[in-house]
Amino acid sequence: MKTAKIFTFVVISVVIGFSITSHACAARIKDIASIGGVRDNQLIGYGLVVGLAGTGDNIKNGFTKETLANMLSRQGLAMKEESRKNLSSDNVASVMVTAELPPFAKTGSRIDVAVSSIGDAKSLLGGALLMTPLRGADGRIYAVAQGAVSIGGFSAGGSGANVSKNHPTCGRVTNGAFVERELVYNFENRKSFAINLYRSDFTTATGMAAAINGTMEGVEAKLVDSSTISVNINESFKGSLVKLVSIVENINVTVDSPAVVIIDEKTGTIVMGENVRISTVAVAHGNLFIQIKDKKSVSQPSPFAPAPPAGSAPVDAGGGTIVAPGGQTVVTTETTIGVQEEKNRLVVVPKGVSIQDVVKALNAIGVTPGDLITILQTIKSAGALQADLKVM
Repeated sequence: MKTAKIFTFVVISVVIGFSITSHACAARIKDIASIGGVRDNQLIGYGLVVGLAGTGDNIKNGFTKETLANMLSRQGLAMKEESRKNLSSDNVASVMVTAELPPFAKTGSRIDVAVSSIGDAKSLLGGALLMTPLRGADGRIYAVAQGAVSIGGFSAGGSGANVSKNHPTCGRVTNGAFVERELVYNFENRKSFAINLYRSDFTTATGMAAAINGTMEGVEAKLVDSSTISVNINESFKGSLVKLVSIVENINVTVDSPAVVIIDEKTGTIVMGENVRISTVAVAHGNLFIQIKDKKSVSQPSPFAPAPPAGSAPVDAGGGTIVAPGGQTVVTTETTIGVQEEKNRLVVVPKGVSIQDVVKALNAIGVTPGDLITILQTIKSAGALQADLKVM
């Protein structure tokens, strides 16, 4: 059976709406903003993973061979030139090691590291990362990583086929790095600090500054721009700056979000923001369905039908029908075509006062998510959609 469906397709849609009694939601400052200068720092290093079961790099030539030779030399094994040339082992893999150094991390604390192969290793399963210094953007060593690599999967196969789970050339070493250098934060002695919004918005930033000034005494919050609020500490303030930041982080602020409609045509997902509005508009929606069905029929010869002549062959009579000489079984194809068109009338969608009204009006037309994507794009082109339409 072949089915063609024109002007509509069925997909899964997710439409998110909020309460019509409010045009914004409240959130803690710590959930929508960060304290200026307090952030993670990225670390990176180059190292070796050893102990692989023949799934490492081909080090007959390349950087893995040089790295292994240098490592053995640092361990006190004198490597002659001929020995370096003949050095070979497929139980070793060159890897890049990355980590995130959290703020206020102290010397001796542990952090997780990610290990990724940069050679032609097939798998890091069962390997162990050798001591690897991790450097920051300034080139200084901030941590040292070492330990068993966990890839959370496997890879196996032969010359004709293979099977794998997850990504066998990437793994992690949980708590695999010790912090060796602390980042300097002169936090307690500061007289001001900044709060940076994750998503810049003048309305939200203004409300945040007002909420801080209305809650805290001895501090003054000033709006710098749409994403930054500067909090200055007055001479009258008595207390710890750390405690002050803790109180500020837990202040509830009304978050204002723009009117946005996000469409992912690949999956048919539609997400509408709370403030999406539609002006009064008329929408005509109709679908045309074409269904093509092939049916196979078998024709049996009668009991006393004559036998086919010797050496005769079936003949294609066209249209999928096979005609055989004499009394033979033949197969025929019967094709039926059906056309159906929905007779939906023109529907007027009234001006929506909330996302619920918009979705309710569009659902009343009987649209599918695929049709809804086209309708929203057309309404936007007509200037009746008061929202930013983003197609992914």
